[in-house]
Amino acid sequence: MESDSSTLIIIFIILLLFSSYFSATETAFLSMNRIRMKHLSASGNKKATQTLALVEDLDRVISTLLIGNNIVNIGAASVATLIFTRYYGNPGVTISTIVTTLLILVFSEISPKSLAKETPEKFAMFATPFLKFFIFLLMPLNLFFILWKRLLFIVFKFEDKQTITQGELITFVDEAENEGGIDSHESELIRSAIEFTDLDVQEILTPRVKVIAINENASIKEIKEKFITHGFSRLPVYQDTIDNIIGVINEKDFYTMLYHLNENIQTIIKPVDIVAPQMKISELLRRLQYSKSHLSVVVDEYGGTMGIVTMEDILEELVGEIWDEHDEIEEYYNKISDSQYIISGEADIEDFFDLFELSGDTEDIDAFTVGGWIVEQFGRIPEMGETLEVENLKITVKNTDARHVIEVFVEIIQENQNENKNEEEQK
Repeated sequence: MESDSSTLIIIFIILLLFSSYFSATETAFLSMNRIRMKHLSASGNKKATQTLALVEDLDRVISTLLIGNNIVNIGAASVATLIFTRYYGNPGVTISTIVTTLLILVFSEISPKSLAKETPEKFAMFATPFLKFFIFLLMPLNLFFILWKRLLFIVFKFEDKQTITQGELITFVDEAENEGGIDSHESELIRSAIEFTDLDVQEILTPRVKVIAINENASIKEIKEKFITHGFSRLPVYQDTIDNIIGVINEKDFYTMLYHLNENIQTIIKPVDIVAPQMKISELLRRLQYSKSHLSVVVDEYGGTMGIVTMEDILEELVGEIWDEHDEIEEYYNKISDSQYIISGEADIEDFFDLFELSGDTEDIDAFTVGGWIVEQFGRIPEMGETLEVENLKITVKNTDARHVIEVFVEIIQENQNENKNEEEQK
């Protein structure tokens, strides 16, 4: 009698251990980072390679684990019932149910799943050899449930699984930064690379009014003065008007030409690429690389010049501002106090919304600069001193000309100021 009870207790303990294994393995396979596992596999870790092979058929893995877990849990409950009814008779059934439920809950569910979740990749690799055996052992039952799943898919017509979206990918980057896996600079670089393909050429171009160009009939002296005064390494060349840019002159070619006593600039004018404002900058980058050029002209729907885009403009969207010894550093944001700023009308509207945490969607705004956005809000070029209130901001036009807003003064309105204003309005 005692010997039989001891055997049953040992069987019960073994079944609990199997239940712990199945529960922990399920958590490990569902929680593990596939990218990390692929990295381990690429580094030559054979266990990681075997585990990844199982992950490719995750439905079969989960089905095996659930079948195995249910079998051993039912077996453990049955064995426990035999043990307790031998000692306590009929009340042993109730005692068995309570004790078995507690033991399975603590030692076969909560504890193993908690431990596996801490190091899912390691546990998944440890569990893989045993799991391959159980997949083979339970193959008939697995086949039945796989067919059953396919039937469910036919009846309920589930949508296809979606791939990772760009937004989700950016969230992963943010999480990696928050957890210390990457620093803020790396995070910003990765985020810029992800969002790189979304930008249109018109969002980064140098507008027509700022383009420094020369007439094809300009004298050598005029061209030389342009290069010296503005410090550019390339100058667009136009015929008659700037709306008809026909090429570009490289500073190096220009001085080489003078060195050889040649003053015919037609010999050094290189063709220029003409692009539409809606072209993606990622496509333009490939285009410039293929043509081995550094500058493109952006034209509007009427064929007029909207502006120019250089290779440097594109690269700055990836790595941030690139300054050289000839660049004049423009301060778009001048912070006066914690609640007061002077902002250039040329500041990027997306950066403006991010800085002040405005809730609006910049995709619904046609303008790309703060000045353009303010003109859009007024529906005209505002006068100096005119104000505009947007959420918690009071924006005062500080400087304008006949064509655009040059500078604005922004004040963050405190909550108590808003409340006082509302009370005055109610009175």
